[in-house]
Amino acid sequence: MQAGPKGLAAGQIGERLALPPATLSFHLSQLKHADLITFRRESRSLIYSAAYPVMSALLAYMTENCCQGATASCEAAAPSTCQPKGSHETPARARIRR
Repeated sequence: MQAGPKGLAAGQIGERLALPPATLSFHLSQLKHADLITFRRESRSLIYSAAYPVMSALLAYMTENCCQGATASCEAAAPSTCQPKGSHETPARARIRR
């Protein structure tokens, strides 16, 4: 997400997250399968980037269905991230818009 549409090479992602190659490969594969990321080949590197429309749709769904409208049930676990149903402003969404 932070790299923007230009994305990052798999090796750079692994370095930033301090993940072994096999673990990174597994997670990237799962994110590709869910259509949350895209990739392209540049020379010998695979460049991964976020699929922003799909991620935005996922965040909107999660925000709309957060705690099924009952914020009291989730405030203790995540007081700053759970808002009443119908509220579409979350810390994650605010970061995405920046």
